[in-house]
Amino acid sequence: MKTRLFAALLLAAGSALRAEPMPVSSQITAATVYADGAIVTRTAHLDLPAGQTELILEKLPDALVDQSLQVSGHGTAGVTILDVNARTTFAAVASDPRIKSLEDELAGEQKKIRALNDRAIALKQQRALLDKIENAVATPPAKDATAPRPSFDDWQKLLTFTDDNRNKFATEQQSLDTQREDIDAQVAALTAQLNDLRGQTGGGRSYKTVTVRVAAAAAGSLDLTLAYAVPGASWIPAYDARLHSDERAIALTYFGLVRQNTGEDWKSVALTLSTARPSLGGGAPELSPWIVDVFQPRIFEAEAAKDELMSARKQEARAQAFNQAAPLPAVGSLGGAPEDKSADLATATVGNAVTSASFKIPVAATILSDNAPQKVGITTASLTANLQYQATPRALEAAFLSAYANNTTEFPLLAGSMNAFLDDAFVATSSLKTVMPGERFELALGADEGIAIKRKVVNRFTEDTGFVTKGKRVTYEFLVTITNHKKTAEHLAFKDVVPVSRNEKIVVKLLTPGEDDLGTPDKPKEITREADGKLVWRLDLKPGEKRELPLKFSVDYPANVPVSGLD
Repeated sequence: MKTRLFAALLLAAGSALRAEPMPVSSQITAATVYADGAIVTRTAHLDLPAGQTELILEKLPDALVDQSLQVSGHGTAGVTILDVNARTTFAAVASDPRIKSLEDELAGEQKKIRALNDRAIALKQQRALLDKIENAVATPPAKDATAPRPSFDDWQKLLTFTDDNRNKFATEQQSLDTQREDIDAQVAALTAQLNDLRGQTGGGRSYKTVTVRVAAAAAGSLDLTLAYAVPGASWIPAYDARLHSDERAIALTYFGLVRQNTGEDWKSVALTLSTARPSLGGGAPELSPWIVDVFQPRIFEAEAAKDELMSARKQEARAQAFNQAAPLPAVGSLGGAPEDKSADLATATVGNAVTSASFKIPVAATILSDNAPQKVGITTASLTANLQYQATPRALEAAFLSAYANNTTEFPLLAGSMNAFLDDAFVATSSLKTVMPGERFELALGADEGIAIKRKVVNRFTEDTGFVTKGKRVTYEFLVTITNHKKTAEHLAFKDVVPVSRNEKIVVKLLTPGEDDLGTPDKPKEITREADGKLVWRLDLKPGEKRELPLKFSVDYPANVPVSGLD
């Protein structure tokens, strides 16, 4: 009995020492996208023998952060994960007939380029020979030379010969340049096709191969989960705000614009968008001492080693930050699966951490690795709104609609771009600031022609003042006309400004409205004076109502004092 038990233990030990390689076919099932990267989750179902096995996962992205690798699993095999490692591998160029055809065509074009280059060199040499002939003929003969000097006809023949040959060389050189441009364009097109085809077939690219060594107590099944961080992915928030003026409500649609070029397509994955920034690390950066010293020549080898060490530390810190941001379940436990929502309204679920929020998209998403923005819906909310028009007719004669609402959802609305629609008509592109749940915020919904506003100069004149001390007075008079063409009562706030004097010799007097008609920010009236000479009119306009609002003021100053800022 003891002998058989000892033999069984030896057999089990020998089996445990053997690590048989097993290629694993996995698929991407989930992705968590951050503002500056992503964590990708792959899963695979395996049938394992008893003992040690090396699980090989090939052709993972080369940009994969090695330190971020996380492995977990569960099943009937009683598996223990021994170690995980990643290495870079290079795929051989695929023997594709399309690639061979393009390479042959590219080689033919390169031969043409070499022939053109050879002919260009020959032309250069012929031009140099022509220059030597001209110089030899034009050089004055020595005093003791017996050869006769060239006659006028000889010179004429030489000029004709050199002129003809130079024209011939120039024409041929132009032809060579044109041919070279055509061939360069063809080479560029062939190279682009070849690179694209090699990318599709995987030829000549580098990948990461991940090896997971496991030990199974007994033969059985294993559901393996592998997660890793990759750069090259991001998301930003975006919104559509639709205001139905009759209902006084805003239909706010919250989107995430996701893009990625990680090197692998995400097809029908469980997508989560996170507001965390793992690459920033867990705490504020430390300040280094500011050292002032005598200049020392750099020792490049030492500096290069230091830079390499710092780069490795940054990569390790980034991997640790990613691991802390999205921990995986331990070996033998099940990870949480995203729950599908009802078909009538696909709304993300939101999870709030101490420092971030995450949105689990309720439907499977496909994000291709082409860096093109993909819009995914996060949530839709109907918000009761208080509407107010705002205008600054001195700068622009238009009334802009703003809606004030409370964020009654459980979602934080992050800062992002917003498309504004008024009664189903697109009116403007604006932006939304970050709004937390329960916080009040403003939506700028663009100009509305239903409120007409005009500002005109009624009068402007300059007069002399004073008998002993000569002075000047400039009087301004404006009229602002506002008409509510809408069928509903509307509230409008518009601003204008009177000059502000920075010198006691310059006196500004507000004539209309009178000082008694003005309120203050603490005690507002229909017309309120604010800082820096600003006046604010707050009007309640009935349907079809027209209001005419005058503004008149004067500026007095000594005649001998030059004044700036007067229109």
